[in-house]
Formats: sequence, structure tokens, C-alpha cells
Amino acid sequence: MKKIVPFLFLLFIFACQDSPSVAESDLHYLNGYWEISEVEFPDGSLKEYGLNSNIDFIQLEDGKGFRKKLQANLGGTYDTSNHDVEQLTVSPSNDIFIMSYDNEFSQWQEKLVHLDSFSFSVVNNEGVTYNYKRFEPIKIPQ
Repeated sequence: MKKIVPFLFLLFIFACQDSPSVAESDLHYLNGYWEISEVEFPDGSLKEYGLNSNIDFIQLEDGKGFRKKLQANLGGTYDTSNHDVEQLTVSPSNDIFIMSYDNEFSQWQEKLVHLDSFSFSVVNNEGVTYNYKRFEPIKIPQ
């Protein structure tokens, strides 16, 4: 019995360690159209977004790419301008991925805390969490 207790203790310690929630092999899921679903503030309050015509298009390859702001139209097209492009790099840092943005006005970083084929979440330097979901265009029957 005395030999089992240390083994169980070590097993418990290893089981409780945080594993990276985003794998490098999943970064390709960032490519595509995304809409913000909710924002969680450091005090725990939430701001939920319903129908949203403002979306983000992300294109990433080998850790480099861009994010572009778009406005969805009912006809399935998008409006944008050339001024809405943010250069994007995604790089590993201490078992997490950092998304670094750069545009003509500023530079900033966000920590990628969740990513799958349907959603992703980032946390900015102020501790605000932005949750995104895959954008699904509204289809109006004809």
C-alpha cells in the first residue's frame, strides 16, 4: 500500500497539468469566415452578439497571413475596403500560440486559447476574451 500512494500522487500531479488547448496541427482551422459570438470581460460580465453582419476573414499559411473585416450582404456577397487589412502572424510561445496583428494604425497581440473547426477564442492584454464562431451566411429561399 505504501508503494501505491506515491504512484497515485504522481499520477494525480501529471493528470492536473494543463495541456495546450490549441495544437499546431489545428491552426489551419483559422482560415475562413468568422463572426464574433460573445465577449467576456475580466469581471465575468458577458456581451452576447446575435445576428451580425460584420465578419472577419482570416487567411493563414505557415504562420503568416492576414485578417480582413468584411460586411456580409443578404445576396451572399461581401463589402470591404482596402484599409481593413491586418497583417497576422501566429507563433508558439510557452505552450500557447500568440496571434500578432499589425495594421497602419497599431500593433497588438492576443493569446489563442481555443480553436476547433467551429469556433475559436482569444484573450487580449486586458484579459478580455473574444469568442468567435464560424460564419454561416443567411440563405433566403427564392
